[in-house]
Amino acid sequence: MFYKIVFQNPHFIIVDKFPNVLSVPTRIGTEETRPILGKILERDLGVPLFPVHRLDYEVQGLIMYALTPVAQRAGNAWFEQKIVEKIYCAITSANPEFKNCLGSSVEQEWKCKLLRGKKRAYESSHGKESVTVAHLEKISESGYFHWEMKPITGRSHQLRYELFRHGMPIVGDALYGSTEIFSEGIALRAYKIDFTKVLNRDSFSLPENISTKKF
Repeated sequence: MFYKIVFQNPHFIIVDKFPNVLSVPTRIGTEETRPILGKILERDLGVPLFPVHRLDYEVQGLIMYALTPVAQRAGNAWFEQKIVEKIYCAITSANPEFKNCLGSSVEQEWKCKLLRGKKRAYESSHGKESVTVAHLEKISESGYFHWEMKPITGRSHQLRYELFRHGMPIVGDALYGSTEIFSEGIALRAYKIDFTKVLNRDSFSLPENISTKKF
């Protein structure tokens, strides 16, 4: 299995993507050997799908596809205009400097200028502004940090880079410095999509939000 359907109506389908699955086809086309969720869903449902946003190959969680071109145009606009909010949870290595943030109602706001290279993101004065809101929810008995994260901007690898930049790579994310193994993929999960600010969501029969379990 590569996914679990969480929500579906005549306009959109939202599924819980498993890790190590591509969201959409890559530039190499037919030479791509990794599974592609969009194509798998089209085959299983027997209908064409239209991508609205995407998740990294290694990342798991909620992803949305449109079932009509009209819905795709609307969905793309919501995400581009930051009307829809995506909320993630992440498990990272510990950084003692942030322990005093545990339980605090004050969220961290992290900003940098980010560029995407061939494989990973990096900071550059020529980069685009990246803004992330993060909250340390708990520290596990084994010492791992559990974060809730909201990307205000939508830069590639934004959350992965920010946690690495602050000395707390996501568990399993070897690309950004983790030396630990996660069960599958990396310990980053998109667990909630919030449509509260979408003024025309009733026209597309969408609830205020869709959520699944955290880690």
